[in-house]
Amino acid sequence: MYQAHTALFLYAVSPVHMGAGTAFGLIDSPIQRERHTGHPLFAGSGIKGAIRHRFAQLPGWKGDLLERLFGPEGGELYAGAVSFGDAQLLAFPVRSLKRGYVYATSPLALSRASRLLELLGKPGLPASVKHIGEGDANVCDAGLTTGGSLALEAFEYKASENAELKTIAAWLADHALPQGDAHAFFRDKIKTDLVLLSDEDFAYFVKNATVVEPHVRIDDKTGTASDGGLFYVENLPPESLLIAPLMASAERSGKDEFAAEAVISHVLANLDGKLLQLGGDATTGRGQVVVTAVK
Repeated sequence: MYQAHTALFLYAVSPVHMGAGTAFGLIDSPIQRERHTGHPLFAGSGIKGAIRHRFAQLPGWKGDLLERLFGPEGGELYAGAVSFGDAQLLAFPVRSLKRGYVYATSPLALSRASRLLELLGKPGLPASVKHIGEGDANVCDAGLTTGGSLALEAFEYKASENAELKTIAAWLADHALPQGDAHAFFRDKIKTDLVLLSDEDFAYFVKNATVVEPHVRIDDKTGTASDGGLFYVENLPPESLLIAPLMASAERSGKDEFAAEAVISHVLANLDGKLLQLGGDATTGRGQVVVTAVK
């Protein structure tokens, strides 16, 4: 049983490819998605593996401490003391006629994030939002609209301001993104450019507005494309925001030095506010996310 809990916000600063294996559709290498919602996700096992790999490169972590907190390789002796759950999508960047892009979200995405926070013993989101119909949108700032309409990609939505959404956007700016000058623009942007869409409209964008890149496999002998070497890889776009649970128990190695809270503290000391590489294509700059722990 886990005795300590917190939540991690994961903010993508590059395209992220957490692969789901080979598909039968037009996209050869799709990203991981939830079965029931179709929303992109980061599997908890992938998050834990990436964090373990990062910590293995840090002074003092390789060897004993790493195995005591994350578990020995293979797990034959004892289980690790730290656990990461799947990261759920909270906000998704959608191209906008004004200000480049907006952070789109939905009642479902916000409600699931609030529920997760409360289950982890943290205060939930500071406000709740009501159901919104297809073709409508709630905005934090009327400056995103023209004549009461919001233009996203090739679609137009009837828009209105929403006080509850403004409260949520301000909370996310303070809690979901790192502090510091490098992130100041994006903290300010999410305050004004968070947009609430219906669950149906949000699901359309998270399915059809990801980054899909063509890749060509080159034959080493001829220097030209191999037969059948063209394939398409899907990525979650940069500026996406997800939330994941982090849970810990007292260490199970038998040394009994670290209580659950100490395990959390050790992990966050080397993770909170740091850059983490998730998923594949690391050598081409993919998978860069910034981690922020809920205080």
